[in-house]
Amino acid sequence: MSEYAQQTAEAFAQPRQCYEQTEQWLSSAEAAALTHAELEDQLGVRGQELLRLMYQSQLELRALREQRRDDVTGADGLGRPRAEKGHARQLATVFGQVTVTRMAYRAPGAPNVHPADAELNLPTEKQSHGLRKLAAVESVRGSFQDAAAAITRATGVRIGKRQTEQLAQTAARDVEEFYAAARPDPAPAQVLLVLQFDGKGIVMRPEALRPATAKAAAAGKNKLATRLSPGEKHGRKRMAELACVYDAQPAPRTPQDVIRPPGTGKKERDPGPTATGKWLTASVTSDIGAVIAAGFDEATRRDPAHHRRWIALVDGNNTQIEAIEAEAARRGVTVTVICDFIHVLEYVWKAVWSFFDKGDPDAEAWVAAHATKILQGKAAAVAAGIRRRATTFGYSAAEREGADTCAAYLVAKKDHLDYATALAEGWPIATGVIEGACRHLVKDRMDITGARWGLDGAEAILKLRALITNGDFDPYWQFHLRKEHERVHHVRHPDAWALAA
Repeated sequence: MSEYAQQTAEAFAQPRQCYEQTEQWLSSAEAAALTHAELEDQLGVRGQELLRLMYQSQLELRALREQRRDDVTGADGLGRPRAEKGHARQLATVFGQVTVTRMAYRAPGAPNVHPADAELNLPTEKQSHGLRKLAAVESVRGSFQDAAAAITRATGVRIGKRQTEQLAQTAARDVEEFYAAARPDPAPAQVLLVLQFDGKGIVMRPEALRPATAKAAAAGKNKLATRLSPGEKHGRKRMAELACVYDAQPAPRTPQDVIRPPGTGKKERDPGPTATGKWLTASVTSDIGAVIAAGFDEATRRDPAHHRRWIALVDGNNTQIEAIEAEAARRGVTVTVICDFIHVLEYVWKAVWSFFDKGDPDAEAWVAAHATKILQGKAAAVAAGIRRRATTFGYSAAEREGADTCAAYLVAKKDHLDYATALAEGWPIATGVIEGACRHLVKDRMDITGARWGLDGAEAILKLRALITNGDFDPYWQFHLRKEHERVHHVRHPDAWALAA
C-alpha cells in the first residue's frame, strides 16, 4: 500500500467503522421493529455523527499531508523560522464540533502563524461559516432565541441567543460593499426608473435611541410598571429609513382606471406599471439623507448617463422631498417627485366627514368625484371648493377641521400632485412597493411582541432581510466569504492567496 493510500485509510478509519456499525444496526431486528418515524429519527442522529466523523477525518488527512513551508512571515513582517506540528483549535460546524490540527510557525516573542488557517478560510470565532450562514437565514425569520433553537434542531449544535445575534451581525457586515460593487444589466431608455422612500419606527433599547428621543423617553412616565401602555412606544422608537428602486414599463391610464364612482358597474381597467428588478435597502443607523443617497446610488448604477425618466414617489414628508431634490441637484439629474395618491385619498376622506354624517352612502360618491378631479390635475380647484363649501355653510372650526386639513395639504403639495401628466405618461402614482417593504422588512420582524432592539442587531437584520428580499443572498454569501478571507487571513498571513471568485 502506498503512503498516500495508507494515510487515507488511517484518517478515515473512524467514519468507516461508524458506517459499518450503522449498516449492521439497519439490518438488525431492532431496526426492523421500528416505525418509519422512529427509524427516521434514529438514523438522523447516526447520520449526523457519521458526517461529523467524515469532516473530522478530512481535516486530519490535511494535517497528515501538510508540508513545511519556507519563508513564512507574520503580519508584523517578521519571519517565522520554526515549524511545529500538532497545534489544534476547535471548530463548531453544522455537523458538530471538530478539531482542526495544523502546523504553527513560530519566532521568539512573536505570535504563532498558521498558514493552513488561510487555506481553510477559518473564521476568528469558534463557529464555522456554515453556522454563521444558518444564523443569518434563521435570524431574519424570527427572534434570535427562535433562530438559536432552529440551528440546534437542524444541526444538533447548541448555540446561545447572544452568539446567534453576533453571528448575524458578522454575516451582514459586507452588504453595503457588495451592492457598491454590483453592476445591474442596463435597461432601455424608455423604461421608467422609480425610486420610493419611507420610514418605519422600531422600538429600541434606551441606549440605542437618538439623543432627542432618549431625552423624551427619560422625561416620560409609564402608566404601568410591567409593560408599555398604548401610545407609550412613541418615545421609545428610532426610525428605520427605507429606499426602493425598480424598473417599470410606462402604462398610460385614465382617472377612471384608478377610481370610479360607486354604483357605476364593473369595467375592465388598464393596469398600472408593474415593478421589475426591485432593489431594497433599509437602515436604522443612517438618516433620511444617507438612505436617499443610497437609493440614488442604485439608480445611478442602473442609469449612469441619466437617459431614463426618474420618478420619485413619497408620502408627502417634507424632509424626504427636500432631501430628494437636494440629491438630484447635486447629481445633476432631473427627478419628478410625486406624492402617493393613496395618502392624498386619505385626506379627502378626512374632508368628507366635515360635510356628511358618518356612514352616509353619499360620502363615497363625494370622495370619488373629488378624487377624480385631483387625478385630472385639478387639486388646487378641489382645495378651493372644499374651503368654499365649509365657509358657505358656516361650519365651526371643529366641524370644518377635516376639510381645512385636506385643503391645506392639497395646496402645500400642489407641485407634486400632477397626476394628469403621470397617468397620461404611464407613471406610477402610489407607493405600494415601499409600503409593502416597510411591512415586510420592518414590521413583520422588528415589531414582534416584546422586541427591544440594540442598534447593531437591528441594522444587521434590516440589511439581511433586504438582501434576501432582493434575491441576492447566495451571490452575497460568496462575496462575504472572500471578504472574510481578506480581512482575517491577508492580515495575519501576508503570503496567503485570495479565494477564487
